[in-house]
Amino acid sequence: MKKKIVEVKNVSFSYGDNKVLENVSLYIEEGDFVGIIGPNGSAKSTLLKLMVGLLKPDSGNIYLFNKPINEFKNYNKIGYISQNAREFNKMFPATVEEVVAANIYTKGILPKRIKREEREKIDEALNIVDMDKYKERKIGNLSGGQKQRVFIARALINNPRILFMDEPLVGVDIESQNKFYSLLNKINEEFNITLIMVSHDIGVISNKVNKLFCLSNGKVYKHDLNKDMKINLKDIYGENMNILFHRH
Repeated sequence: MKKKIVEVKNVSFSYGDNKVLENVSLYIEEGDFVGIIGPNGSAKSTLLKLMVGLLKPDSGNIYLFNKPINEFKNYNKIGYISQNAREFNKMFPATVEEVVAANIYTKGILPKRIKREEREKIDEALNIVDMDKYKERKIGNLSGGQKQRVFIARALINNPRILFMDEPLVGVDIESQNKFYSLLNKINEEFNITLIMVSHDIGVISNKVNKLFCLSNGKVYKHDLNKDMKINLKDIYGENMNILFHRH
C-alpha cells in the first residue's frame, strides 16, 4: 500500500478579504505524478506554496511525511521550482555548475573551492538531466528548456523525495516540452521521486500524470487518471468554454 506523503486537510486561505481556497482536502501518495490545473486566479500556485510551507493556511492542516508542516524540518526531502525560475536574470554571471552547486549550501553562497565529493554530486545531477555537457556554460546563455533542466538538477542535488514545480513549461517550445516530460517520467519511475506540477496546459498534462487536481471557485476536484476516463471541463472552467480538438 502506498504511503501518503502530502496531506491537506480542510484548508482555507485568503488574501485579505478574498477567500481563494475554502475547506480544501487532498492527499498525495509516494510515487505519484500529480498535475494541478484550473483557470487563471484559481489559486494553483497558492496551493503549491501552502504545501511547501511558504504560506500558512487561515484554517486547516497540512502534513508532510505525516508531520504537521509547522513541525517539519527535513526540507532536504523537498525540491521546489517556482515561477521565478523562468525569470532568472539573463545577465547573472554564474555557470550551470555554480547554479546547481549553490543548492548544496544552506545560504546559497559558494565556497572558493568546491570539494571533490560535492563536484561528483553536481556531475551526477547534471548527468541525470542530460546537461553535463553544459556545466561551464553561463546560465543566461541557455534556452528556456535547458534552464528548466538545470533547475531540476539543482533540486535533485539534495536527493529530494518530492519535487514541486510551478508552471515550469511556460514559454518553452514543444520539442523542449516533450524532452522535459520524458525527463520527469525518468525521475518519477527510476528514482521514485513524487512529482507535483502546476500547469495551464490541460491537454498535455492530463496524458502525463496519474492524478489530476482541478481547482475552481475555491474547491478541488480530484481525478485518478488510472480510473477516470472523462473530465467534465465545464464544471471547472464554466459553461461558456469550448473544446477544440487538434488532429495531427
